[in-house]
Amino acid sequence: MNFDLILKVAGIGLLVAILAIILTEAGKKDQAQMVTIAGVVVVLYIVIQGLADLFVLVKNVFNLY
Repeated sequence: MNFDLILKVAGIGLLVAILAIILTEAGKKDQAQMVTIAGVVVVLYIVIQGLADLFVLVKNVFNLY
């Protein structure tokens, strides 16, 4: 398992959490919510790419297709 993927997701989560807290304290709850949604979308994109790589690896290992 690639440890870099876990670090990327954790780093993005930490950054998004800090930005959301700062924006909420500044009274900009709508922008904080948009930052949170954008963070979730980015993490989902990274995870989907990892899953695609996993499926390619499984296909190659078992000589499918």
